[in-house]
Amino acid sequence: MKRVRVVVVGAGVIGFSTAVCVAEALPFCSVTLLAEKFSPDTTSDGAAGILFAGKFPDIPVERQRRWFKNSFDHLLDIAQSQHSPEAGVMLSSGWQIFKDVPADKKPFWSESVIGFRFMTDSELKRFPEHKFGQAFTTIKCECSSYLPWLEKRFRKAGGLVEQRKVNSLQELNSYDIIVNCSGLGSKLLVGDNEVYPVRGQVLKVEAPWLQHFIRDGDGKTYIFPGMHCVTIGGTRQEGDRRLQVDEGDTKGILERCSGLEPSIGKAKVLGEWVGLRPSRRNPRVEREVVQLQGRRVPVVHNYGHGGWGVTLAWGTALDALGLVRQCLHGMPRQAKL
Repeated sequence: MKRVRVVVVGAGVIGFSTAVCVAEALPFCSVTLLAEKFSPDTTSDGAAGILFAGKFPDIPVERQRRWFKNSFDHLLDIAQSQHSPEAGVMLSSGWQIFKDVPADKKPFWSESVIGFRFMTDSELKRFPEHKFGQAFTTIKCECSSYLPWLEKRFRKAGGLVEQRKVNSLQELNSYDIIVNCSGLGSKLLVGDNEVYPVRGQVLKVEAPWLQHFIRDGDGKTYIFPGMHCVTIGGTRQEGDRRLQVDEGDTKGILERCSGLEPSIGKAKVLGEWVGLRPSRRNPRVEREVVQLQGRRVPVVHNYGHGGWGVTLAWGTALDALGLVRQCLHGMPRQAKL
């Protein structure tokens, strides 16, 4: 019996989420995941992994709301299960604070998180430079645990994993369907000039007394307590490809975070990390058909999530699964047997 051969390119949180969705939902497909880098060497590994989102300009808000809700509900199930510590998924409560009142006080994702409300004046007193805040419980997903857990789940569903660099779609002409989750790699792999890096630098610190997250609404300063350490940041440097730690950035992060939480000055720095967010005006979640050595091969794209990869991964993976199903409907019957 000939099975449909599906290949997923990319082993970050988008790639593995998509691979798991396809392998579990379509057991008649043989799913292979190819990537040059795996955990702990992916961009996802350093991500703070806290669930809330910015708004993309050209994607219907209803679709973005669905992406967020599907991701949140998926991770909430894990957080409330026995898999929580192994998967690195936990509930996290805290505040998002703003120096100026935002135009959108109640963001599109506010109904998906738990207990969303505006902060009271007494709560805001500790942040004298900030005029407005939101309090809620969300989810923190630590990819250094979550990615190996997803890989195990993928292999259990019959998935195959291979470490190699893919330089061109032409190398993949032995597959029936290609799923591109290559992030920044899409610039070379599919010639997408709309994808660009946004450099992020964070510190991991030891501060077990911190229990609540704090995020400045500008996205540049944040404190996210996790299972084993606290992630503090950060930077958003568009077009900057430097992967080296910048001591000036480290100093700025510590100063800004100490301004929001003075006890950060007492925290022991455990490590520094730099990653490049695969950014795009809008994520690309769509399908097309390409010519590979005389064959018409469907390609499903799922990349360009920027700093919201962990937040939207499961939601866009389900959309990508739907696109794979559409590709299957359009294939000759014998290819599906």
